[in-house]
Amino acid sequence: QVQLAESGGGLVQAGGSLRLSCAASGRTFGSYTMGWFRQAPGKEREFVVAISQSGSSTYYADSVKGRFTISRDNAKNTVYLQMNSLKPEDTAVYYCAADLTLAPLRDFRRGMDYWGKGTLVTVSS
Repeated sequence: QVQLAESGGGLVQAGGSLRLSCAASGRTFGSYTMGWFRQAPGKEREFVVAISQSGSSTYYADSVKGRFTISRDNAKNTVYLQMNSLKPEDTAVYYCAADLTLAPLRDFRRGMDYWGKGTLVTVSS
């Protein structure tokens, strides 16, 4: 079972950037599809992006496409989320997630099996 710990959240002005990191425990990190989800106050959890085990494939939600970039470093057991051109509507708790299921990345919009505790991103207008 993998354990996930997010970092890098904070307060940023609209138009600014933040980079989130998610460190994973265990020796099989490269076997997991990884993803980021977010939950804004009073709203349901929302899929943001997923990345394949090797990092060669990604799938983004339309709301972040062109602004956010996911990457992973399997040697460091870490996945990253670079967020640029941030908007107030990006304000949310961001969760890192992992799943061992082999499936098209779009299928992970429903969720993943393992979750971090989240990191808060606040974008001021």
